[in-house]
Amino acid sequence: MISLTKVIARSRLYVPAARATAVRGATRFQSDLAQRYQDKLAKKAKELGLKDTTELKTHLKDDIDRIKKEMNAIDPLKELEEYERRQAAEVKRENQDGDPHTIKIRRPVDKLEPKAPYKTMESYIDVDKILELPNEHIQVIWKARFELDPRNLHAVLTSEQFAKIYVNAFKNPSFILPIPKGDGYEMHFVQWQFVGPETTHCMITTVAEYKLHKEYAKPHTSITFHQELIANKNLVLMNGYCETESSLSMDEAQLLVLNVQRFYGGVGNEEGAATRQKLLQDFTSGTETFDMDALVKEATSFE
Repeated sequence: MISLTKVIARSRLYVPAARATAVRGATRFQSDLAQRYQDKLAKKAKELGLKDTTELKTHLKDDIDRIKKEMNAIDPLKELEEYERRQAAEVKRENQDGDPHTIKIRRPVDKLEPKAPYKTMESYIDVDKILELPNEHIQVIWKARFELDPRNLHAVLTSEQFAKIYVNAFKNPSFILPIPKGDGYEMHFVQWQFVGPETTHCMITTVAEYKLHKEYAKPHTSITFHQELIANKNLVLMNGYCETESSLSMDEAQLLVLNVQRFYGGVGNEEGAATRQKLLQDFTSGTETFDMDALVKEATSFE
């Protein structure tokens, strides 16, 4: 699982097409190795009957490549930090009068505040009565339950659609998603919690707030998937809420939720779904092949 201890401190990120971090890391490794251990390398070459250190490195090429790969594994979130450093001067020049797109940093969750019990489907509708109705009526009732609240998010999924989301969420319980802000992007952190046998939570906060408050960061958007109707109705009901104190518009919150469904649910054409699946897996494993440019492209195009 990826360490989040070095997540960027600012909320607005610019994501250029750059891959210099890995190259610089490999170069530093080679230089330090030659400088600090030159005598030991020469001695080792002699022991093996080789002419010099150059011949030794050729002889040990496979071992050196393996060590370089281990030492230079890239944390995808660390790449974001590198992007931020490179672009800091440009951001400052472009926003001399202040950046209107900067996310508002909120107070963390009170560590001493008792946790309220999570809400199940029964918190919103009478499950026993719902079971007697056709699926079309259930969808209408679920929509009517939330449509008067402009900050609410709701949807109805089939059990097959939710099964894909659930499996990917279980394997990849955290991820990052961008939303466009001006000529840059804001990064948001997605976390899944499996709080009950029929209740699954998806919480989204800004990467900046997660960096600042860690596990006590407040999610600006929370989504709940209710699975009580899977066996009898082949349905999963979803509802969520975007906090009024966050700086997100409802359009932005809806875009994030849509991308949660696209990345975790395999929505879209086969090629795009495969690309998004690989991005999830690469982020979870912390592999150096995680591609920020591909993430932005997939999250902002809907082909």
